[in-house]
Amino acid sequence: MQGIKEFLKDNERKMVELETLLTSIPAIAPEGGGDGETQKADALQKWLTENGFTNLQRFEAPDSRVSSGLRPSIVATIPGEDDSQTVWIMAHIDVVPVGDLSLWETDPWKVVEKDGKLYGRGVEDNQQGLCSGVLAALYFMKNGIKPAKTVKLLFAADEENGSNYGMSWLMNNTDLFKKNDMVLIPDGGDPEGSTIEIAEKNLLWLKVHVMGKQTHGSRPDSGANACLAACDLAVRLHNLEKVFSKKDDLFEPNYSTFQPTKREKNVDSINIIPGEDTFCMDCRILPCYSISEVLAEVEKLCKEVSEEHGVKIEYSTPQKAESPATKVEAPVAQKLAAAIKAAHGIDAKFIGIGGGTVGAELRREGIDAVVWSSLNDMAHQPNEYCIIENILRDAETLIEFCK
Repeated sequence: MQGIKEFLKDNERKMVELETLLTSIPAIAPEGGGDGETQKADALQKWLTENGFTNLQRFEAPDSRVSSGLRPSIVATIPGEDDSQTVWIMAHIDVVPVGDLSLWETDPWKVVEKDGKLYGRGVEDNQQGLCSGVLAALYFMKNGIKPAKTVKLLFAADEENGSNYGMSWLMNNTDLFKKNDMVLIPDGGDPEGSTIEIAEKNLLWLKVHVMGKQTHGSRPDSGANACLAACDLAVRLHNLEKVFSKKDDLFEPNYSTFQPTKREKNVDSINIIPGEDTFCMDCRILPCYSISEVLAEVEKLCKEVSEEHGVKIEYSTPQKAESPATKVEAPVAQKLAAAIKAAHGIDAKFIGIGGGTVGAELRREGIDAVVWSSLNDMAHQPNEYCIIENILRDAETLIEFCK
């Protein structure tokens, strides 16, 4: 039987090979102008089969917006000594668009290796965690070792756009998950791998459509400036940070955030006062506040701005989610902390985050989940990279976690 560190080092190039393969196949949701995950899932499934994974299941959520009509997720099973409880390692195969291509120093769809790093879209988010899970599973398989509990790797679709065709669909349409399962999601963390995320802020996205009356730029008196009303409303919504003002040091930042983000095109000329304007808000709210009480304040502000500017305001909520926390005392949290200590001598710290993960989906169903990884937080950025050593380092922790 090969030692853990020796095995990981011997298989380093295999993980670079897998990263290179996965990066070469864009898996972007229709919301981002892409065609979904089918081609990437096909390539991953073929690679896993060629490398000894024999117990693979494929689950496909219907989606007429993509050419295959399906959004695939894959589950790989490594049988354990005890099958009454499953240890899950969950990664996602979809990625976000590259953004402004001029900001990239390399082709985002071709992995470039330099100074111990791999550059490309998706190499960190979430292929680093995916590869760490695969490498840990290979250690057990190639050495003929049964983990203590049955281990399942999930490679999920649609994480970047709310998981309606990924985790949410799987939870509503399969019997994969049990209440006593332990779930580790390698999709967030810090460079040292010393923080374990056990809680998330409540998530609320707003898309606000303001309707006024278009007119000439010199005659604001004859119209109703939708852009002006939208700007006023955006500032008032941002100032809800002063209304929902409690702090919780589990999170960073330790307060609720209400941020204007995306704005849609309105008019084509500077001398036109727009009759319509659409903007979005990304709100990350401490769990001590419910989304319903936040939306009550949103309704109030929309009514005030509508009356003051003579406009009509409508809004939708592209995403909204509340999530209870996983307790520090939960077995999955304590087991992971022990694995980090055993592998790297680090005393882990438990934290909450503002970002959303599939952990929220699980926690709402009473399944304890933790989010952890060693990474430099390059997700969604131009020139995204992962550190090769982190793939090996995290795989070592996962092996300890599954032992």
